[in-house]
Amino acid sequence: MSDYTFQEVKEEHVSDLLEIYNYYVLNTTATFHSKPLTEEAMKGLVFFHDEKYRTFLIQKDDVISGYVLLTQHKSREAYDRTGEVTVYLRPDNIGSGIGSLAVGYIEKFAKDKGFHVLVATICGENEKSIKVFERNGYEKCAHYKQVGSKFNQWLDVVAYQKILD
Repeated sequence: MSDYTFQEVKEEHVSDLLEIYNYYVLNTTATFHSKPLTEEAMKGLVFFHDEKYRTFLIQKDDVISGYVLLTQHKSREAYDRTGEVTVYLRPDNIGSGIGSLAVGYIEKFAKDKGFHVLVATICGENEKSIKVFERNGYEKCAHYKQVGSKFNQWLDVVAYQKILD
């Protein structure tokens, strides 16, 4: 796994990230977007005004395997040291261990930026994502029942958190 690298996302990567994300939009409940995003909308999801929030490509031999984000959890000042972590992988990379690698990478970045807690918000039926976060020491801290609807079904959302320091 050490041959994977992480690189900060740049403008020229947006179309690759959009392709990955729109797969999940159209085919899964991993995201609650129900219509494909445009490149402009994708930029709004992966670029931030505050430097402590960042998106990184996950690559091997210059091939993009996915991306990992550290975003703002809530906009109130009391949440300044709490971040939200999200990982999206190309579908053929799921189950390869890259998700755990990405979580470890973003945790180190978050610690360096002074974060105290990371939260992962996950669709309740996304068992693979839940397992990645559980394997990496995240504990379930919330369960919201039937808060989303996609593909003519009600969906739960679960939250997992990890205290970093």
